[in-house]
Amino acid sequence: MTAPAVRPPPLAGVRVLDLSRVLAGPWAGQLLADLGADVVKVEKPQGGDDTRAWGPPYLKDASGRDTTEAAYFLCANRNKRSVAIDIATPEGQAQVRALAQQADVVLENFKVGGLKRYGLDYASLSAANPRLVYCSITGFGQTGPYAARAGYDFLIQGMGGLMSVTGRPDGEAGAGPQKVGVALTDIMTGLYATIAVQAALAEREKSGLGQHIDLALLDVQIACLANQASNYLAGQIVPRRMGNAHPNIVPYQDFPTADGDIILAVGNDEQFAKFCAVAGHPEWSADARFSSNSQRVANRAVLVPLLRQATVMRTSAEWISALEAAGVPCGPINRIDEVFADPQVRARGLHISMPHALAGSVPLVVNPIRLSGSPVAYQRPPPMLGEHTAEVLAQWLSTGEAKDAAAAPRAQV
Repeated sequence: MTAPAVRPPPLAGVRVLDLSRVLAGPWAGQLLADLGADVVKVEKPQGGDDTRAWGPPYLKDASGRDTTEAAYFLCANRNKRSVAIDIATPEGQAQVRALAQQADVVLENFKVGGLKRYGLDYASLSAANPRLVYCSITGFGQTGPYAARAGYDFLIQGMGGLMSVTGRPDGEAGAGPQKVGVALTDIMTGLYATIAVQAALAEREKSGLGQHIDLALLDVQIACLANQASNYLAGQIVPRRMGNAHPNIVPYQDFPTADGDIILAVGNDEQFAKFCAVAGHPEWSADARFSSNSQRVANRAVLVPLLRQATVMRTSAEWISALEAAGVPCGPINRIDEVFADPQVRARGLHISMPHALAGSVPLVVNPIRLSGSPVAYQRPPPMLGEHTAEVLAQWLSTGEAKDAAAAPRAQV
């Protein structure tokens, strides 16, 4: 029996002009590119995207020497083509306007009004291309008293409430607000941008018109407070830092073992009863103080110390083996090297290598979206600065425009 033919990528034929830098915008651009869009990354000729210089570490060549490609840049720019254009010059502005007339989508994360002086704002570009979907990513949005401020992930994690619920509880050693270990607000904003762009493209099929997408890091961060925001709005109780504990579920946190730590993620009363049986304390699940989740939450100060006294009696491996067999959700706390060595991660192929002109190959994390009929394709490694300038200008623009644009100054690769 022959395997079904793989269909074209979902966004094949969609052209994206990516004017963004650093992480939120580039993350959206990479997702769109992974799904088949032709994403052209416009970079300043001198230095390019800021993250190209955010090293070490840098990608190494076959001899183990550093190349010019920073690891940070590599994480968010796969499957794109790079063109080097100076938008501060009239020639560069003309090139970008010409490219935008051929684009379906523009991504940008300049300060509010930052592109208007170049004639590259939504009003200017949509006048020439009414079907254009134009996505602006800023710290605080296009309106409001903070609109003109610059916004960065760390700042927004603090202002948006995330750091108020992340970190050890007050009164414990090391207590205090703590940011998440990756730029999570940027990543979430990139995800929302990808959803918004695809929604606008779908709506364009009905109306024939593009539109302006206004995405703010602060808005996204507040939206992603999820149950913590709902807990406050519904109960008028300000959530506090609880370390690794969960505000609504017990036990749902880390616990010490004889040789390390494990995570217990007990989501219902049946799972708690199973844990108690494995732990040799079936009486806990029959105790009125602990028999239901609401009672366990109310009495966590009594229950959690009892659990800790039990979990330290076995190794992490012994607990995980016994609890998995009983159907109790649990797991280790892996370092990142342990993550990529994990048999499940290896089986899912989450680490790939792609050919690279400077290094021979570049290691990357795959896109987690798995489509059966039109899967993600890995066509291009993260590009070198200006690598595709002539190619893109020739392909996207008509012959006469391409000649004029190619004559304008651009970076030497």
